[in-house]
Amino acid sequence: MQRPITLFTGQWADLPFVEMCELAESWGYDGLEIACWGDHFEVDKALNDDSYIPKRLELLESHNLKVFAISNHLVGQAVCDNPIDERHKNILPARIWGDGDPEGVRRRAAEELKDTARAARRLGVNTVIGFTGSSIWHLVAMFPPVPPQMVERGYADFAARFNPILDVFDEEGVRFAHEVHPSEIAYDYWTTVAALDAVGHRPAFGLNFDPSHFMWQDLDPVGFLWDFRDRIYHVDCKESKRQLNGRNGRLGSHLPWGDPRRGWDFVSTGHGDVPWEAVVRMLNAIGYDGPISIEWEDAGMDRLIGAPEALELIRRLSKINPPEASFDAAFSSRSD
Repeated sequence: MQRPITLFTGQWADLPFVEMCELAESWGYDGLEIACWGDHFEVDKALNDDSYIPKRLELLESHNLKVFAISNHLVGQAVCDNPIDERHKNILPARIWGDGDPEGVRRRAAEELKDTARAARRLGVNTVIGFTGSSIWHLVAMFPPVPPQMVERGYADFAARFNPILDVFDEEGVRFAHEVHPSEIAYDYWTTVAALDAVGHRPAFGLNFDPSHFMWQDLDPVGFLWDFRDRIYHVDCKESKRQLNGRNGRLGSHLPWGDPRRGWDFVSTGHGDVPWEAVVRMLNAIGYDGPISIEWEDAGMDRLIGAPEALELIRRLSKINPPEASFDAAFSSRSD
């Protein structure tokens, strides 16, 4: 199954969008998963300047690139998060941060996600990838003891904040693909089940599959694809590698990326623990025909090396397709 292979621009937002297009074209990417930060895709301009989107599409076409999805992880993080603090101020547009009042930030972030759905429709894409944030992630250590009602209130809060957002996604014919990720409302298998239950399994809410977050949690990414096969709306190719040696902790010890004392780290696609061939075979089995988007994160490898190398790996694995006839068909003695 020949799926388009795209490059996620989130880790390249320090570059002008035109330069991003030039690089992706030179490496042979089919398109971009465009981040809604830097100058790559600005939601407010997309809705208020009639020339903005045509110019973006013209630029992409001039570099033989397509767009299948946009991503607004940073704004989405603020919708449900508690606390809202200086971390959010560092990643949010000033107009979303405003005066920093936490509930005001959450409400403005929610309105921006609604606008992102409207902008996606104008751009001609039907998938927005993002985060949700979480009011209960800080309870993950379960001490002091966490009453069940606190967790229940967290999922209720998520549903109350996201259902109105999803209403707009429905109106626009766009889907939200939540990236299952630590610090979000859904960060592993069972929290994904709980999040889907919380919003009533409505079709507007699905998943962005990123196996890098599964490996250090000892989750099975291939089984996850099968069990949530009707909710896989987008696939990001990102990689992580465990470095658990009796001293390095799974939680990272507050150490920065790339520090050899961490229990795990992000590495460029093909250099970690993700079983990519098994993932591709399962994507074939569940009939996923959307883009596979390379997301480069590696504190020990230059992105100008990692991005084209990852493309080569996924392009090669993408040649794995089911045969036209079963391999055991030749064993039959019948002649039709």
